[in-house]
Amino acid sequence: MDLNLLRSLDALLQENSVTRAAERLGTSPAAVSRTLARLRRAVGDPLLVRAGQGMVPTPRALELREEVSALLRGCDNVLRPGAGFEAARLQRTFTVQTSDLLLAGLAGTLTERIHAEAPHVDVVFLPEVLEGGPGLRQGWVDVELGVLSHLDPEIQTRQLTRMPLVGIARSGHPLFDGRIDARRFAAADHIGISRLGKRLGPIDSALAKLGLRRRTAVVVPSHTGAMILARDTDLVTLTVADWLPDTVSALGLRTFPIPLDLPPLDFGLAWHPRNSADPGHRWLRDRLADAVLFPSGGTRP
Repeated sequence: MDLNLLRSLDALLQENSVTRAAERLGTSPAAVSRTLARLRRAVGDPLLVRAGQGMVPTPRALELREEVSALLRGCDNVLRPGAGFEAARLQRTFTVQTSDLLLAGLAGTLTERIHAEAPHVDVVFLPEVLEGGPGLRQGWVDVELGVLSHLDPEIQTRQLTRMPLVGIARSGHPLFDGRIDARRFAAADHIGISRLGKRLGPIDSALAKLGLRRRTAVVVPSHTGAMILARDTDLVTLTVADWLPDTVSALGLRTFPIPLDLPPLDFGLAWHPRNSADPGHRWLRDRLADAVLFPSGGTRP
């Protein structure tokens, strides 16, 4: 029996009237009468019989009424994306790839929100070792969060926010004794941040346009490692503005505007299209977005 026939049966059993069932279905009484005849043959029961000016259900029709209604609700839940989804009942482990800097700022808030809404959901955070690789396509990673680049062509993305880069050094650094211009900035020894050990980047290109060079004395693979190293030395490094302010203060560090024309960093989410309509995956993406856009624990306006 096809789904449209079930819908007609449900309307007839709920209304006990061909005319009212036709109005409910948006069709003609004649069409519903023909459908009722088909249903009678299929079920082997008259279903609705005349009683004066109206119609009354047979005992078989009364047995079918709730069963058919429940069956249609179940079909609707299957066919309608996200219908019936309850985060509290979700039991799943998600894998999120992100940088240590973003992780340090959002993991606490994100974990609290996830466990409040979905106590049976776990999250595994991965470093950016698979960045630009097949992690999303192969299903090793559910969501990539950060500066998105070198993605497979089918990957879907959502831009979240733009964050300018700032310099960071220990509070007592000699750099803070005067105005920090491009020349004084270049003269300081720097910490480079690169998982691949790269020594040159946008900072060096911008300085070269001014005829300046900096010395990258140390290269480390993580932002948090660079911040800890900056705390204990006179080396200067980079971070994003207004991120981890309590940590910066607790480490005895201080940020400053970089005296160069640098574009901000664009942060976003990336996922494979096979997960786009999955309600649990969509729920996770929304929680990740909220953790970045409202890191202090606020909510969507």
